[in-house]
Amino acid sequence: MFLSHPQTRLPLLPKFTTLSLIKSISGIRGTIGGSIGEGLTPLDIVKFTSAFATLIAQESDNRTLVIGRDARLSGEMLNNLVVGTLTGMGFDVIDLGLSTTPTVEMAVPREQAAGGIILTASHNPKQWNALKLLNAAGEFISAEEGEELLKLAEVGKFDYATVEKLGKHTYKNSYIQYHIDQILALELVDVKAIRSRNYKIVVDAVNSTGGIAVPMLLNALGVDDIIEINCEPTGKFAHNPEPLPENLVTTASEVKFHKANLGIVVDPDVDRLALICEDGSFFGEEYTLVAVSDYILKNKKGSTVSNLSSTRALKDITEKHGGVHHATAVGEVNVVKMMKDVHAVIGGEGNGGIIYPELHYGRDALVGIALFLSHLAKSKTVASILRNSYPGYFISKNKIELTPDIDIDHLLLQLKNKYVKQPVNTVDGLKIEFDKEWVHLRKSNTEPIIRIYAESSNESTAQHLAQKIISDIKTVIKGR
Repeated sequence: MFLSHPQTRLPLLPKFTTLSLIKSISGIRGTIGGSIGEGLTPLDIVKFTSAFATLIAQESDNRTLVIGRDARLSGEMLNNLVVGTLTGMGFDVIDLGLSTTPTVEMAVPREQAAGGIILTASHNPKQWNALKLLNAAGEFISAEEGEELLKLAEVGKFDYATVEKLGKHTYKNSYIQYHIDQILALELVDVKAIRSRNYKIVVDAVNSTGGIAVPMLLNALGVDDIIEINCEPTGKFAHNPEPLPENLVTTASEVKFHKANLGIVVDPDVDRLALICEDGSFFGEEYTLVAVSDYILKNKKGSTVSNLSSTRALKDITEKHGGVHHATAVGEVNVVKMMKDVHAVIGGEGNGGIIYPELHYGRDALVGIALFLSHLAKSKTVASILRNSYPGYFISKNKIELTPDIDIDHLLLQLKNKYVKQPVNTVDGLKIEFDKEWVHLRKSNTEPIIRIYAESSNESTAQHLAQKIISDIKTVIKGR
């Protein structure tokens, strides 16, 4: 069971501005509108797109880029600005239109492009959008490349093309089918086993592009009985788009009402996967990766990778199969780098992000669905029983709004000193271990918040650990 508590706000601090522009390893992300440099305005979009094109031009003579977007309301506006900017800098743009993040990632190397841009703010609410930036391998650009991009954007000296050298804009809308075909060709995706189970599945795609891709995939896997909820790609999110239990109560009730075998929920850009059991209980987004890894490791020996905020259950399962688990800083690019370094057979993040290198190095809910259904079908059991077969850990997930005057480094140092007798990890924020329990504090890459995660084999202990650290944070800030 996984607990996701409401955001905790510190009453002694002024409220953070409603406009945000976040420049990080996860790309350029912000709220639409407002003043230049405070929100993601049209001029900011042009500036950062120009900086990305300039970065690509410095590294390669290749002048082809791939773009695609989720269905959020600002997507068309962003698409027009990005296409115009890239062609204005002499790049040919292959536009996938409404697509998914993993689909764009796969399209970049197939098109032999120099990189790509995905227009999506992933799990963020409707007022947000972002530029997710890819290299020629279809993977997120490195931290070093990101720093260089920010420098280019700050200087703002861009060289736009003359009329004779403007780029071309081409649409290609067949890549979701290509993506599905590649999934079906994977050795461990067992279409015959899935079809034989005659599954009835509820799909919630939060009215974004998962409403196109997930039903297409399920049909290809032999699932004919699909109940579609929020599958119209209108961008009008029917609920908070982050696939957490508190946002999926209605979806869970639909699974029970329709007597479905499973509920499948994806975020707006389809790189995160959450599952709902046949009895309406939540499989737990942390356990999406655990279950898929269990299936992979049963068939192929090797190591696994997840980030420091992910459940210990993956380590337990990996060691059970004779493998070695590795932990990294939060962020897909960090997980991918470690996976390559240790030749991991499966990896990802505990937010429902599956990275299966036999397909590509990116979080991919679609391949996660295919592998999970293969696992479930071959197990010849129901989702709730499969879930209960894994180690029982509880995670309390909390967050605190940031204000500009909070010194995060000072805060973490104070907490590290307070718990100096405990094993600590400072690779990404601060992780404090208490035997098999832990607390992880870190500044989010995608929102102006501090995340505080705590895990224990006991639900109340996980909650208590998280609240204790939140109390410590308040004390440090109050006494600064």
